[in-house]
Amino acid sequence: QVQLVESGGGLVQPGGSLRLSCATSVNIFKFYIMGWYRQAPGKQRELVASITTGDSADYADSVKGRFTISRDSTKNTVYLQMNSLKPEDTDVYYCNARHQLLSKYNYWGQGTQVTVSS
Repeated sequence: QVQLVESGGGLVQPGGSLRLSCATSVNIFKFYIMGWYRQAPGKQRELVASITTGDSADYADSVKGRFTISRDSTKNTVYLQMNSLKPEDTDVYYCNARHQLLSKYNYWGQGTQVTVSS
């Protein structure tokens, strides 16, 4: 069983930065695509950024140039560096691990709140 624990959320002013962390219980980066999603109340969860087993990153158009996803295999941790934050980035952010071949192995963290407000 894979466990994901997010941290790093909080309140930040517009234009500020935050770094989210997602610690995994085991080293899964060789087999799992890691992603960050976000969800506002009453809305569908949307993909923000993902990174493949081959280190290829992809981003939602709304965050390109501002957010960066990365991972540290030595720490079993995935990061989301968020710069130039906007009020519309306010959401609960979730870490996701999805097996690259077996879709039934799909795990979520508990979520961390990010609020961008002056």
